[in-house]
Amino acid sequence: MIRPHRVGDRLFGDVGATLVTVAGNQYAGVCIDTGSGTGFCAEHSAIATMVTAGEYQIARIVAVWRNETGDLHVLPPCGRCREFIRQIDPANLDTEIVLGRYRSAPLRELLPEHQWPEALDHPHRPDDAAPSVEPSAADGLD
Repeated sequence: MIRPHRVGDRLFGDVGATLVTVAGNQYAGVCIDTGSGTGFCAEHSAIATMVTAGEYQIARIVAVWRNETGDLHVLPPCGRCREFIRQIDPANLDTEIVLGRYRSAPLRELLPEHQWPEALDHPHRPDDAAPSVEPSAADGLD
């Protein structure tokens, strides 16, 4: 699957990703590095192939890169890929992310702050509806 191809100073296909869906189907993809920022990671490519086939839930995903001496490295998904996996289907928070030969973690552990945050303040109130706050003896301001 990894078949690096150089175009100018850019390298295409040097990272490959494979995923397995909850239905047991496998989809693969490679990265495309472009100078204009329109490229994408191997995980995106594999996920796009999965979605094209009508599937959305990922059981397991791994991305790999082979260096110039032939050593194979497992690459954890970047932040953009982690969020992309989450947004494809809410159940993907349980996707097993392969991090090495003997290591993996569910996406929810790699993307711990995945829920929309709570509001810091109450909903906006018009100025005339805001309660007045006056110092009292209990405040120690007398």
